[in-house]
Amino acid sequence: MKILVTGTDGQLGFDMIRTLFNNKIEHCAIGRSELDLRNFEKTRNYICSYLPDVIVHCAAYTSVDRAENEKELCRMVNVDVTDNISQICKEIGSSLVYISTDYVFAGEGTKPYEVDSLTDPTTVYGQSKLDGENKVLSHLDKYFIVRTSWSFGINGNNFIKTMLKLGTENEFVNVVGDQIGSPTYTKDLAEVIVQLIQTNNYGIYHITNEGFCSWADFASYVFESSNINTKVRSITSEEYSAIAQRPYNSRLSKSSLDDAKLPRLPHWKDAVNRYLKELNANISKSNEGTIDNEIFGEF
Repeated sequence: MKILVTGTDGQLGFDMIRTLFNNKIEHCAIGRSELDLRNFEKTRNYICSYLPDVIVHCAAYTSVDRAENEKELCRMVNVDVTDNISQICKEIGSSLVYISTDYVFAGEGTKPYEVDSLTDPTTVYGQSKLDGENKVLSHLDKYFIVRTSWSFGINGNNFIKTMLKLGTENEFVNVVGDQIGSPTYTKDLAEVIVQLIQTNNYGIYHITNEGFCSWADFASYVFESSNINTKVRSITSEEYSAIAQRPYNSRLSKSSLDDAKLPRLPHWKDAVNRYLKELNANISKSNEGTIDNEIFGEF
């Protein structure tokens, strides 16, 4: 089996490569230095020269606020690039893993969203990811659409790294407390995706670490686990006043994993503990930060 991974400069793409390597699965990595996926012809030639059995498409435009003012760029990366890669997969007979997001839903209520729940994105970013999903569905029968949320990994920037920095500089931080979801360790997510692509259980999946919390709860646990005394002030979404609306409800049901007889990810607190250990062990590497995760591969 040959796997091609896009977006390997980002969190999930980086962990996909590590997991494939550890499982001794042949793979090819595409980061920004290797190929600009917006060049459709070069992308086609690159993929066709490698002829992968599976493409794991992690590259994405993921800056939710900037997308409101950069709609064309966001849609080029998340919709048009995905459309091109989907067509190439159809041509060469490859299956495709498309990484999507909780933002495809309206984010209302308190019930976890199922894979077949009504989609109704409220942001440019969310709409672009849903339109990317629809491009995959329009071209392919062999696909895995993986929706996830609140990602953190060793490579690139994320919420935990931001909190650790703020925690060393402030006595307290204001963090939103009325948005609920599941933090997801990309190392755990990558491991399940590697299991998934070795099956023929095609379809849509929700994959996050177990348990739900607010962003404020998340921050508090990061400080607690890091022995940082900074206090968290829980504020409302209105007080945070972001450019783009964030989902109040980012809960995703993992019944799709149960149906496919795949393991659920560990609880998010367990994931945070393991991540902090990895971060401390690799702190020099994690501070190098040479990429722009706001545009490509932040998953």
